[in-house]
Amino acid sequence: MKKKNKILFASILILFTIAVLFYSYKTISGNAINADKYNEFAKYLTAQNAKIYGTDWCPHCQNQKKLFGGSFKYIDYIDCDKNRQECLSAGVQGYPTWKINEKNYPGEQSLERLAQLSKYAGDIQ
Repeated sequence: MKKKNKILFASILILFTIAVLFYSYKTISGNAINADKYNEFAKYLTAQNAKIYGTDWCPHCQNQKKLFGGSFKYIDYIDCDKNRQECLSAGVQGYPTWKINEKNYPGEQSLERLAQLSKYAGDIQ
């Protein structure tokens, strides 16, 4: 009976390990696929001279960054704690503020709204 229990325990442990590894792989590979999902859109915004003004401590700024995932690295981001004068000169009064086509758009903006404001013709879904 002891041998059967050991075999049963070992089988359960092996199945559990396989399940954890499979879940980890799916999560990591899924995140890797989606991490750079908006590269083209982010590069387009930067090519259109769109900028986002914000701070690292601002939760709404963090939400905007999360919308883009790994693609945010292509966005022209100005940290107003480090570049106070640039933000004042741009007329920034709150965070985040997007500047698109020389007009300020304060607050969090959806990807769809940013595409509309920048006249992006691609697919952001």
